Amino acid sequence: MADDLKLLRTWSSPYALRVVHALKIKGLEYETVLEDITRKSASLLEYNPLHKKVPVLLHNGRPVCESLVILEYIDDVYKQPPLLPQDPHEKAMARFWAQFGDDKVMPSTWRVFTSEGKDQEEAIGPLTENLKFLEEQLKGKSFFGGEAIGYVDLAFGWMGNLISILEEIIDLKLVDAEKFPLLSAWINKFSDDPVIKAFWPPRDKMVEKFKAMREHFLKQVP
Repeated sequence: MADDLKLLRTWSSPYALRVVHALKIKGLEYETVLEDITRKSASLLEYNPLHKKVPVLLHNGRPVCESLVILEYIDDVYKQPPLLPQDPHEKAMARFWAQFGDDKVMPSTWRVFTSEGKDQEEAIGPLTENLKFLEEQLKGKSFFGGEAIGYVDLAFGWMGNLISILEEIIDLKLVDAEKFPLLSAWINKFSDDPVIKAFWPPRDKMVEKFKAMREHFLKQVP
């Protein structure tokens, strides 16, 4: 009997897109359940009672939560093509850089996006420093793991479409091709990959959504 895979997600979540892209790279069939995060369904609350958020992958009715955990789970269950390297040290470093993205790169990007004036100017410095580390990691490689899209690429996959959307909204270049040529090239290669490109959310809807989010955050600033 074939595995039953069901993904609970929202249409715009960059974290959920990691899982979508991983499932497609693996060539897996799955059912999508779109959630309204403002009115969380009984299923979401049942399967992720701790965090009450997406994504949640149901594998034969058993839930797996948190996007990076889900990526590893998918790679453990469905071996080909591999997302993580086999070498233990390389695998540990892949996990390290994925966590660095969630702990440092995403928050520093968000701080620039949700600020203005002097606060935004001050926020650019930490983001730039974080991006320098990513630039260094891409030396001599097409993707973070080598010549094919892997775990770390999926972890940073949100940059493939969201960076340009945020740049458009705030009219500020976040990833400058002159400062970060390798990272800029990676963004283009990743976002244009046929498997990845097919599942980006509509750009106009994303611009509208994130513009509203920025306005909401700015209103909270005293």
